[in-house]
Amino acid sequence: SGPTNVGDEFSDPAIMSYLGARKTTMLGNNFSEYHVDEPPRLVLDKLEKIGFRVLSMTGVGQTLVWCLHKETE
Repeated sequence: SGPTNVGDEFSDPAIMSYLGARKTTMLGNNFSEYHVDEPPRLVLDKLEKIGFRVLSMTGVGQTLVWCLHKETE
């Protein structure tokens, strides 16, 4: 289930908008992150539609991390 972290403060704003992500800064952090309320499965489906594919996935504690890639034209 969500929320899902989808990017950092340097992420492509057009992709973040497509995902419906909101940019937030947690109290005490000196960086921002983008979040969506959807579960990862729906986020990955949306990213696949615009050309991204999953390269790898791992677990870090209770967090899951996906590495995606999109071919350049």
